[in-house]
Amino acid sequence: MGKIEGNTQVEDCRIKNMTSNLKALSAFIAFLLILPALSIADQMRVVRVIDGDSIKAIINGEEVSVRLVGIDAPELPKKKDLPGQPFCVKAKEYLANRILNKVVDIKFYGMNRNGKLLGEVFVNGININLEMIHAGLAEVYRGTSARNLDIAIYRDAERKAKGSIQGIWVLRDQYFSPWDWREIYR
Repeated sequence: MGKIEGNTQVEDCRIKNMTSNLKALSAFIAFLLILPALSIADQMRVVRVIDGDSIKAIINGEEVSVRLVGIDAPELPKKKDLPGQPFCVKAKEYLANRILNKVVDIKFYGMNRNGKLLGEVFVNGININLEMIHAGLAEVYRGTSARNLDIAIYRDAERKAKGSIQGIWVLRDQYFSPWDWREIYR
Protein backbone atom coordinates (compact mmCIF):
# COMPACT_ATOMS: atom_id res chain seq x y z
CA MET A 1 0.00 0.00 0.00
CA GLY A 2 2.93 2.34 0.70
CA LYS A 3 3.99 1.90 -2.90
CA ILE A 4 0.61 3.12 -4.18
CA GLU A 5 0.75 6.20 -1.92
CA GLY A 6 4.31 6.92 -3.08
CA ASN A 7 3.24 6.72 -6.71
CA THR A 8 0.36 9.10 -6.00
CA GLN A 9 2.75 11.61 -4.43
CA VAL A 10 5.07 11.38 -7.41
CA GLU A 11 2.12 11.85 -9.76
CA ASP A 12 0.91 14.89 -7.75
CA CYS A 13 4.39 16.38 -8.02
CA ARG A 14 4.45 15.78 -11.79
CA ILE A 15 1.03 17.45 -12.17
CA LYS A 16 2.20 20.49 -10.18
CA ASN A 17 5.32 20.78 -12.34
CA MET A 18 3.27 20.48 -15.52
CA THR A 19 0.85 23.17 -14.28
CA SER A 20 3.74 25.48 -13.47
CA ASN A 21 5.32 24.86 -16.88
CA LEU A 22 2.00 25.49 -18.65
CA LYS A 23 1.61 28.84 -16.84
CA ALA A 24 5.10 29.90 -17.89
CA LEU A 25 4.46 28.75 -21.46
CA SER A 26 1.14 30.64 -21.57
CA ALA A 27 2.81 33.84 -20.36
CA PHE A 28 5.54 33.43 -22.98
CA ILE A 29 3.02 32.82 -25.77
CA ALA A 30 1.04 35.90 -24.68
CA PHE A 31 4.25 37.93 -24.83
CA LEU A 32 5.01 36.64 -28.33
CA LEU A 33 1.48 37.49 -29.49
CA ILE A 34 1.77 41.11 -28.41
CA LEU A 35 5.42 41.52 -29.49
CA PRO A 36 4.54 42.93 -32.94
CA ALA A 37 2.44 45.67 -31.31
CA LEU A 38 5.04 46.82 -28.81
CA SER A 39 6.38 49.61 -30.99
CA ILE A 40 2.95 51.06 -31.83
CA ALA A 41 2.11 53.65 -29.17
CA ASP A 42 -1.49 54.19 -30.19
CA GLN A 43 -2.27 50.60 -29.25
CA MET A 44 -1.11 51.04 -25.64
CA ARG A 45 -3.71 52.52 -23.35
CA VAL A 46 -3.48 52.28 -19.58
CA VAL A 47 -6.79 50.93 -18.26
CA ARG A 48 -5.91 50.32 -14.60
CA VAL A 49 -3.31 51.35 -12.07
CA ILE A 50 -2.82 48.47 -9.63
CA ASP A 51 -0.39 50.26 -7.31
CA GLY A 52 2.57 52.63 -7.57
CA ASP A 53 4.56 50.32 -9.85
CA SER A 54 2.08 48.04 -11.65
CA ILE A 55 -0.50 48.75 -14.33
CA LYS A 56 -2.81 47.06 -16.81
CA ALA A 57 -2.65 48.21 -20.43
CA ILE A 58 -4.46 47.30 -23.62
CA ILE A 59 -2.03 46.27 -26.33
CA ASN A 60 -3.36 45.05 -29.65
CA GLY A 61 -6.77 44.44 -28.08
CA GLU A 62 -5.31 42.35 -25.22
CA GLU A 63 -5.07 43.41 -21.58
CA VAL A 64 -1.60 42.82 -20.14
CA SER A 65 0.04 43.41 -16.77
CA VAL A 66 3.06 45.70 -16.79
CA ARG A 67 5.48 46.16 -13.90
CA LEU A 68 7.30 49.49 -14.07
CA VAL A 69 10.90 48.37 -14.41
CA GLY A 70 13.64 49.77 -12.19
CA ILE A 71 11.37 51.06 -9.44
CA ASP A 72 9.71 49.80 -6.28
CA ALA A 73 6.82 51.80 -4.82
CA PRO A 74 5.37 51.52 -1.30
CA GLU A 75 3.22 48.43 -0.87
CA LEU A 76 -0.56 48.57 -0.57
CA PRO A 77 -2.05 46.22 2.02
CA LYS A 78 -2.46 42.72 0.60
CA LYS A 79 -5.03 41.68 3.22
CA LYS A 80 -7.60 43.75 5.07
CA ASP A 81 -6.03 43.12 8.46
CA LEU A 82 -2.49 44.04 7.35
CA PRO A 83 -1.14 47.56 7.05
CA GLY A 84 0.05 49.22 3.88
CA GLN A 85 3.22 51.24 3.73
CA PRO A 86 3.24 55.00 4.25
CA PHE A 87 2.77 56.76 0.89
CA CYS A 88 1.32 53.64 -0.80
CA VAL A 89 -1.98 55.35 -1.68
CA LYS A 90 -0.25 58.59 -2.69
CA ALA A 91 2.08 56.64 -5.02
CA LYS A 92 -0.86 54.89 -6.69
CA GLU A 93 -2.80 58.15 -7.08
CA TYR A 94 0.24 60.00 -8.44
CA LEU A 95 0.80 57.30 -11.05
CA ALA A 96 -2.90 57.19 -11.96
CA ASN A 97 -3.03 60.97 -12.42
CA ARG A 98 -0.20 60.75 -14.94
CA ILE A 99 -1.14 57.70 -17.01
CA LEU A 100 -4.63 56.28 -16.34
CA ASN A 101 -6.75 56.21 -19.52
CA LYS A 102 -3.90 57.70 -21.52
CA VAL A 103 -2.06 56.40 -24.55
CA VAL A 104 1.51 55.70 -23.54
CA ASP A 105 4.74 54.43 -25.03
CA ILE A 106 6.20 51.44 -23.22
CA LYS A 107 9.76 50.27 -23.70
CA PHE A 108 9.80 46.62 -22.72
CA TYR A 109 12.55 44.70 -20.93
CA GLY A 110 11.15 41.17 -20.93
CA MET A 111 9.07 39.53 -18.23
CA ASN A 112 9.43 39.04 -14.50
CA ARG A 113 8.99 35.69 -12.75
CA ASN A 114 5.28 36.43 -12.17
CA GLY A 115 4.55 36.76 -15.88
CA LYS A 116 4.28 40.55 -15.88
CA LEU A 117 5.91 42.49 -18.67
CA LEU A 118 8.68 44.79 -17.43
CA GLY A 119 8.57 48.24 -18.98
CA GLU A 120 9.48 51.89 -18.87
CA VAL A 121 6.35 53.98 -19.38
CA PHE A 122 6.54 57.27 -21.27
CA VAL A 123 3.93 60.00 -21.68
CA ASN A 124 4.87 62.72 -24.18
CA GLY A 125 8.50 61.58 -23.95
CA ILE A 126 8.60 61.78 -20.13
CA ASN A 127 9.83 58.66 -18.33
CA ILE A 128 7.11 58.03 -15.74
CA ASN A 129 9.22 55.45 -13.90
CA LEU A 130 11.81 58.15 -13.22
CA GLU A 131 9.06 60.62 -12.33
CA MET A 132 7.92 58.27 -9.55
CA ILE A 133 11.44 58.32 -8.10
CA HIS A 134 11.87 62.09 -8.56
CA ALA A 135 8.58 62.63 -6.69
CA GLY A 136 9.83 60.50 -3.79
CA LEU A 137 7.10 57.92 -4.36
CA ALA A 138 9.33 55.00 -5.33
CA GLU A 139 12.87 53.78 -4.76
CA VAL A 140 15.20 51.98 -7.12
CA TYR A 141 14.27 48.29 -7.33
CA ARG A 142 16.72 46.32 -5.17
CA GLY A 143 16.46 43.02 -7.03
CA THR A 144 18.31 42.05 -10.17
CA SER A 145 18.17 44.81 -12.79
CA ALA A 146 16.53 44.11 -16.10
CA ARG A 147 18.97 43.46 -18.90
CA ASN A 148 19.86 46.64 -20.86
CA LEU A 149 18.15 48.96 -18.36
CA ASP A 150 20.32 51.98 -17.49
CA ILE A 151 19.91 51.63 -13.71
CA ALA A 152 22.44 54.43 -13.09
CA ILE A 153 19.88 57.10 -14.06
CA TYR A 154 17.45 55.58 -11.56
CA ARG A 155 20.06 55.62 -8.79
CA ASP A 156 20.90 59.24 -9.59
CA ALA A 157 17.20 60.20 -9.45
CA GLU A 158 16.85 58.44 -6.08
CA ARG A 159 19.89 60.24 -4.70
CA LYS A 160 18.39 63.59 -5.74
CA ALA A 161 14.96 62.73 -4.29
CA LYS A 162 16.56 61.73 -0.98
CA GLY A 163 18.48 65.01 -0.97
CA SER A 164 15.32 67.03 -1.48
CA ILE A 165 13.62 65.10 1.36
CA GLN A 166 10.26 64.56 -0.31
CA GLY A 167 7.74 61.74 -0.40
CA ILE A 168 8.98 58.55 1.24
CA TRP A 169 12.25 60.25 2.13
CA VAL A 170 10.58 62.55 4.70
CA LEU A 171 10.39 59.42 6.85
CA ARG A 172 14.20 59.42 7.08
CA ASP A 173 15.25 56.73 9.61
CA GLN A 174 11.65 55.47 9.80
CA TYR A 175 11.62 54.62 6.08
CA PHE A 176 11.22 50.93 5.31
CA SER A 177 11.96 49.65 1.79
CA PRO A 178 9.13 47.87 -0.10
CA TRP A 179 11.66 45.07 -0.68
CA ASP A 180 11.97 44.52 3.09
CA TRP A 181 8.25 45.13 3.69
CA ARG A 182 7.30 42.25 1.38
CA GLU A 183 9.58 39.91 3.33
CA ILE A 184 7.63 40.64 6.50
CA TYR A 185 4.04 41.03 5.30
CA ARG A 186 3.66 38.42 2.58
